[in-house]
Amino acid sequence: MVQGNRWKMAANPLRTALALLFFALSGVLGTGKISCINEEGEAVDWFVFYKLPKKVGEDIGLQYMFLDSTMASWRKSRQLVSSKESILGRTLAQLYEAYASKRNDTAYLIYNDGIPESQNYNRKYGHTKGLLVWNRVQGFWLIHSVPGFSPVPEDGFIYPSSGRKNGQSGICITFKYSQFKAIDSQLLIYQPNIRSCSIPNTFHRELIHMPQLCAKSSSSKIHGRQLTKLQSAQGLNFLHFAKSSSYSDDIFAAWMAQHLKTHLLANTWQWKAYALPSNCSLPYHVYNIKKLKTPDQFYFPSSSDHSKWCVSTKNSRHQWVCIGDLNRSKYQVFRSGGFICTKNRYIYQSFYRLVVSYEPCD
Repeated sequence: MVQGNRWKMAANPLRTALALLFFALSGVLGTGKISCINEEGEAVDWFVFYKLPKKVGEDIGLQYMFLDSTMASWRKSRQLVSSKESILGRTLAQLYEAYASKRNDTAYLIYNDGIPESQNYNRKYGHTKGLLVWNRVQGFWLIHSVPGFSPVPEDGFIYPSSGRKNGQSGICITFKYSQFKAIDSQLLIYQPNIRSCSIPNTFHRELIHMPQLCAKSSSSKIHGRQLTKLQSAQGLNFLHFAKSSSYSDDIFAAWMAQHLKTHLLANTWQWKAYALPSNCSLPYHVYNIKKLKTPDQFYFPSSSDHSKWCVSTKNSRHQWVCIGDLNRSKYQVFRSGGFICTKNRYIYQSFYRLVVSYEPCD
């Protein structure tokens, strides 16, 4: 009996330790891996989408095509971009699930200078549109061009009417939590117009600026521009360019093309007299795209496209593709925003093949 009691007494601490370890691990393993989601409902490392311009008399302006990390070229969606089964709807479902569960282990930040159901822009903030959802394992960053697309949890997934007429584009990237500290610093440069946010205290030690931006109380010094390297959850490398309003120059010609050492074909919203012409004054040139076509031969002018992206010219030594926030505009030289760039060949080739013509330099 004495020997049995000794074994029982010795076993109890071991059993207790194992139980504590189990509960600790279950807390970590039970935290879902938030990520970009494709149309099949599968987690993917990244995706890009292209909402096509409205075809006169043919549709309601909600057709789109997409490319994700499991594919090599554009695929036209069977869904409308406004559907909860679309690539955006499936990805953002994670935001609404976390919100409904009232968990304090998930954070989100939604920003857009275009106010929903309004034609006015809040020029106090950066010309930036996007959202982030993450936990302490990983999350995603969606950068897009859609005015008024602020799908706050209280309202659920709504694609705005302001995003129908013109073409729109965006990129979603899955990042490990370790990358969010760098993203945090880039967003400070952006000074985005926060539409909705929730960042529990558990994130405040590593992430300084996003909680301040969320509370609209940031007093940190803002640099004129900042470049950082990012890496997706599966190891795809990116460069992210962020400029503040104090950096008053064309981000394409003055910074991106010269740093990437490549001539760029730029597709941005060219609005009336404010558009900047193609620029060949520096070693690496920037040309405005004038006409585009989809793989199924739908041609459209850049004047009907609100997307913001650029690609290296065909004969450039370095073949980059960048997707982001800013237009080549005299006015937006003074706005904050940025671009995320990669040399992924499938993203590059897919965007480059959209180009039909561009504007030469004078």
